[in-house]
Amino acid sequence: MKIVAYGIRDDEKPYLDKWSDENPDVEVQSTGDLLDESTVGLANGADGVVTYQQKPYTAEVLDKLGSFGIKFLSLRNVGVDNIDATAAKRNGIKVTNVPAYSPEAIAEFTVTQLMRLLRRTNTFDRKQKDGDLQWAPDIAEELNQMTVGVVATGRIGRAAMKIYEGFGAKVIAYDVFHNPELEKQGIYVDTMDELYSQSDVISLHAPATKENEHMLNDDAFSKMKDGVYILNPARGALIDTDALIRALDSGKVGGAAVDTYENEVGIFNTDFGSFDKIPDERLKNLMKRENVLVSPHIAFYTKRAVRNMVYFAMDANKSLIESGKSDKLVDL
Repeated sequence: MKIVAYGIRDDEKPYLDKWSDENPDVEVQSTGDLLDESTVGLANGADGVVTYQQKPYTAEVLDKLGSFGIKFLSLRNVGVDNIDATAAKRNGIKVTNVPAYSPEAIAEFTVTQLMRLLRRTNTFDRKQKDGDLQWAPDIAEELNQMTVGVVATGRIGRAAMKIYEGFGAKVIAYDVFHNPELEKQGIYVDTMDELYSQSDVISLHAPATKENEHMLNDDAFSKMKDGVYILNPARGALIDTDALIRALDSGKVGGAAVDTYENEVGIFNTDFGSFDKIPDERLKNLMKRENVLVSPHIAFYTKRAVRNMVYFAMDANKSLIESGKSDKLVDL
């Protein structure tokens, strides 16, 4: 049995090596290169492919895998929206993902960023660098006095809710699919408009779908409280960036923490050498603001999460090769 693992980073390599040692019946070939038209040939002769990337899995790549007789593609991440589903089905390629590598990691980071916004740490960091150790006028707010609206109550959303409640915040939520336990607690509101109008903080944990694209747009912002805080550790496409900038300019949005960005591919996880060389003016607009925290899609990035991403994806690929089955199969 042979598995080719693409896009293996230095932080993933120790976990991949350990998995390989624990599975001596599997030949593991790894590369730091991403899976694309120029590297797909490395998979020739393999039984399965494991990969992680933000680049598209194009029809050309999937057709090539199919021509090699490879029917099993396991992702080390959650999202599958960058896969050409038609090509995958045409080639009979089964796809798995890692639906939950550490919901707690993302939830903890999200709430950490909110606390930084509420306590105005960006402002105080700047003031101290300038030798200013005064408090006023930069007074903070308390989470225990706020209502947090959680959009989507999957694993990550529920993990975040527990932390918000631990701080004493009132939590409400919206989801098309209601969790039975949360339903009993009466946490759900019936519409997004209700969530917008009641929330001091809006915490996004929804997937990227056609229906959710630009969920937060000019119309949505107009229905929110003045000074609302926006948190997006989920998917960049959920927020219309131009609308967010307008809402920040007007004061409708009092602060935002964005760990994802709608044009992040090719920008996040890249060292441009200097701020001026970042090739996205809207992103730089956000980064310059003291009431905005931009992070390069790092909410997931913990040792536990990286280990789980490698192990769960490799286990899933091996299971597919052995039996054609996996509990992490994705319906494209």
